[in-house]
Amino acid sequence: MHHHGGMTRLGPFTLSHAWTWSPDWVFLLGGLVALALYLVGVVRLYRRGDRWPVGRVIGWVAGVASLLLVTCSGLNDYGMVLFSAHMIQHMVLSMLTPILLLLGAPITLSLRALRPAGKGRPRGPRELLVALLHSRYVRVVSHPAFTIPLFIASLYGVYFTPVFDLLMQYRLGHIFMMVHFLMTGLAFFWPIMGVDPGPHRPGHVMRIIELFMGMPFHAFFGVAVMMASHPLVSTFTVQAAPPGTDLLEDQKLAGGITWAFGEIPTAIVLIALVYQWMGSEQRKARRADRAEERSGDAELEAYNAYLASLHTRGGRPAAGGPAAPAAPVTPAADAS
Repeated sequence: MHHHGGMTRLGPFTLSHAWTWSPDWVFLLGGLVALALYLVGVVRLYRRGDRWPVGRVIGWVAGVASLLLVTCSGLNDYGMVLFSAHMIQHMVLSMLTPILLLLGAPITLSLRALRPAGKGRPRGPRELLVALLHSRYVRVVSHPAFTIPLFIASLYGVYFTPVFDLLMQYRLGHIFMMVHFLMTGLAFFWPIMGVDPGPHRPGHVMRIIELFMGMPFHAFFGVAVMMASHPLVSTFTVQAAPPGTDLLEDQKLAGGITWAFGEIPTAIVLIALVYQWMGSEQRKARRADRAEERSGDAELEAYNAYLASLHTRGGRPAAGGPAAPAAPVTPAADAS
C-alpha cells in the first residue's frame, strides 16, 4: 500500500517501473468478472448455433486489458504521487477503455444471451435490462445534452476545483473517481459508437458532430494545464513524488498527455464510424439492387407478354403505324 510521508518512496517514473504488477483488487475483480460474464454469453450463443463476431470479443478483451493495465500496475502507484501518471490513467479509463468495451457490443450480447422469462413468470434479467434501456433515466443519461457537458465537466470540474484533492485523500474517493471516469466515457461514446442499441441513435453525420463537440474542450483543457504557472492540485507533493521530480514540469507533461491523447480515440471512433457507414451504404445498395431486380423482372415479363401478343396477331403491329403500340397492349384489349 501507499505510505506517504517518505516511508517508501517510488523511484523515478520509468516504463519498467510502471509495468510492475501491483493489483488494485476492486478493479482486478471487476475486470475479471466483466471478462468472465462476457465469455459465458459468447459460449452460450455458440452452443445455440448463433454466430458472434470475433472482432467484438477482441474489443471487449482489449477493453478489460486496458482497464487492468492502468489500475493493476505500477502506474496506479505512480498515479497517486505524479500528475502525469494519474493523467495517463484518466485518459485511458475515460477514452480508450470505453471505446474498446463498446466495440464488444455488451448490451447486444446480453439481450441475445439472456433467456426471456416465460409467460406468467416474474420478469427476469433480460426484461429488466430492456426496461432499463427504455427508462427515462437512461434516456436522460445517454442524451448528448447530458453526456457532452458531463464529459467536459469531468475534466474541468475535477482538476480546477477542490474535488480532486478531496477525493485523493481517501482510497474510496480514488476508486470512485476512476469508476466515474470510466462511466463518463461509456456514456459519452455509447451513442456515438452506435454499436449497441440505446435510446439515442443519431445518424452518422450527427455522431461525428457529437464527437467533435467534446474534443475542442478536451484539447483546450490540456493546453490550459500545460500553460498553468502554479500547481493546480495540492495532492502531488515534493515529499511523496519520486526524488528529483519537478512538479510543475510533471504538470506540464500531464497537460501534454491530455492534449495529445484526444487524437487517439477520435481516430479510432472515426475509423469505426466510417466502417459502419460504408457497411450501411453497402446494405442500402444491396437492398436497392434486389428491389431493382424484382421490378426489372416485372418490366421484362410485361414486355415479353407484349411481344407475345403481337405474335398472336400475325407478327405485325396493329394498323395505324408505329404510334399505335406505344402503350403496351393488355390481354383485355386483345380480346375485344
